[in-house]
Amino acid sequence: MENKTATARPAFPVDLEYQSGFDNHFSSEAIAGALPRGQNSPLVCPYGLYAEQISGTSFTSPRKLNHRSSWLYRVKPSVTHEPFRPRIPSHGKLVSEFNESNSSATPTQLRWKPMEVPDSPTDFIDGLYTVCGAGSSYLRHGFAIHMYTANKSMEDCAFCSADGDFLIVPQEGRLWITTECGRLQVSPGEIVVLPQGFRFVVDLPDGPSRGYVAEIFGTHFQLPDLGPIGANGLAAPRDFLVPVAWFEHIPRPGYTIVQKFGGELFTARQDFSPFNVVAWHGNYVPYKYDLSKFCPYNTVLIDHADPSINTVLTAPTDRPGVALLDFVIFPPRWLVAEHTFRPPYYHRNCMSEFMGLIHGGYEAKADGFLPGGASLHSCMTPHGPDTKTYEATIKLGNEAGPQKISNTMAFMFESCLMPRVCPWALESPYMDHDYYQCWIGLKSHFTCELVNERNQDIEKGIGEKK
Repeated sequence: MENKTATARPAFPVDLEYQSGFDNHFSSEAIAGALPRGQNSPLVCPYGLYAEQISGTSFTSPRKLNHRSSWLYRVKPSVTHEPFRPRIPSHGKLVSEFNESNSSATPTQLRWKPMEVPDSPTDFIDGLYTVCGAGSSYLRHGFAIHMYTANKSMEDCAFCSADGDFLIVPQEGRLWITTECGRLQVSPGEIVVLPQGFRFVVDLPDGPSRGYVAEIFGTHFQLPDLGPIGANGLAAPRDFLVPVAWFEHIPRPGYTIVQKFGGELFTARQDFSPFNVVAWHGNYVPYKYDLSKFCPYNTVLIDHADPSINTVLTAPTDRPGVALLDFVIFPPRWLVAEHTFRPPYYHRNCMSEFMGLIHGGYEAKADGFLPGGASLHSCMTPHGPDTKTYEATIKLGNEAGPQKISNTMAFMFESCLMPRVCPWALESPYMDHDYYQCWIGLKSHFTCELVNERNQDIEKGIGEKK
C-alpha cells in the first residue's frame, strides 16, 4: 500500500507476493476486512470503498463460459474521468481491423531481424506496433500480433485495451507491471496475460526492453485439453501466478488513461491513480507464467511430434480443436527418436504460424533466426528446416544418439485465420529479404537408378525423333 503525495511509483520488492492457480476464483485484500462478506455490492462497502465489477464475458454466456468477472473495491470508481478524446499525436501503427486499406496479404515466407531499441525516449505505448493480424476487434473475432521496443517507463499515464487480451512475451529487459489487481514482475522467459479492459503501467527496471505481444479479440486464453496425455503435463495450473491486492492513494492531477479502442488510441484525464483497488475477488485477473516450468512431451521411438504437443495456452473458436490462436513453445528437451529426421518436418499448414525467439537458437534454423527476431509462415506456405540443418542432420545418420536441445526458448503464435501484414512491417529495414535463400541450397538426394535409366531412354527417344 502507498499513501503518499509523491508521484513516483515505488520499486517492486524482491519477494513480490503472488497467488497461484489458473481459472481459480481468487480473493485478495490489501487491508484486512476490505472485502465485503456475503454479498458483492452492499449499500456501504467496508472503509467507504466503491464496488465495481469488470466483466470479460457477456452476462448470459453459458455457465461453463460465464466465469470471467471480478469485483474491485476501490477508493474512487474508474468512471471518474473527463471525456475520452483521440490521442494527439496519434499512434499510427496499431491495427485491430485488418483489411485492404491498412494491410496486405502475402503467401511469401517472411522473416525479420531483431529491431533495435530506439535512441529517443520511448515507453511501452509508443514502442508498440502491429506486425500482422486478421479479423476485427469490432466484430469480436480475430487477433493482432504486435512487437514492442522501449527504453523508458510509462509516466503519469496508464494503458488498457478495449479490443482484446494481451499476451506479452518479453525478450529483453524485465517488466514491472502495475495492474488494478496488483503488481507483476515479468522477466524474459516468462509471459504475462493482461485481460481486455484492465488498466496497467509498464516500468522498465533494466532500461531498454523488447518483446512480442499477441492480442486476441472476442475470446480468452485457456489451458489446452490434455486428452490421452492424462491429468498431468504441459503447463500446470498451479504454476500460473496472480497478483495480490496493492493500491496507491495518491493525488495525481492530470493523470491520463490511454485506451486502445478499435485500434485507435484515446485519452481521458483524471486526478487520481487508477491503481486504487484496496481489495478484489473473482477470476478475471492478470496472470503470469514461467516458461521453464513447462513439462514438455516428445516422441520416444520414431517420428517427430506435431508442435501442438507444446501448447501452453489456447484461445479456442467455436469449432472443436481449431484455435483462434495457440501459444506454443519449443523449450529445452531431449530428442531420442530412432532412424528419424529429428528437426521439424517440412510442412504446409492450414494454420498460420508467427514465430519468435527469446534466447538461444532454433533447431530448424542454423542461421539468421535471432533472439528478438520473428518469422511468419502463412496458411499453406511451405516451410521447414534450412539447408544447413537438413544436411547436418542427414550427416549424423541413423546412429545418432540421444541429444538434448539446451539453452533455447522459441515460441509460436498459431492461428486458423490468414494474417494480413502491416505496411511498416513489410517495409521495415529489419526485413530479411534473403530469407528464401536458406532453402535454395536444398539439393535433390534422389537415388532411384531405374527412374534415371527411364529418363535417359525418354531423352534418347526425343533426340531420335528430332
